[in-house]
Amino acid sequence: MGASKVDIYSSSINEIATIAKVFSHPARVAILQYISKQESCICNDIVEEIGLAQATIFQRLNIERFQELQSLFNSFFNQTKSNCC
Repeated sequence: MGASKVDIYSSSINEIATIAKVFSHPARVAILQYISKQESCICNDIVEEIGLAQATIFQRLNIERFQELQSLFNSFFNQTKSNCC
């Protein structure tokens, strides 16, 4: 999609599209899933569990931001009507 096309969508739609890129690779989803199940997060544990290089896994999950994203996605999907074809 051309850069100029994003202007025709609302800021919330653009934000959801940007955030959804986080889920565009299975390794990212696996990392998020692993982190979400842990009481604490140590990078080496993630390296062992996921099987990727430590350089690939260097950031922690920001719980506050993650909760904002959950709220954003929940709001978006709760607007979906169940009576569509």
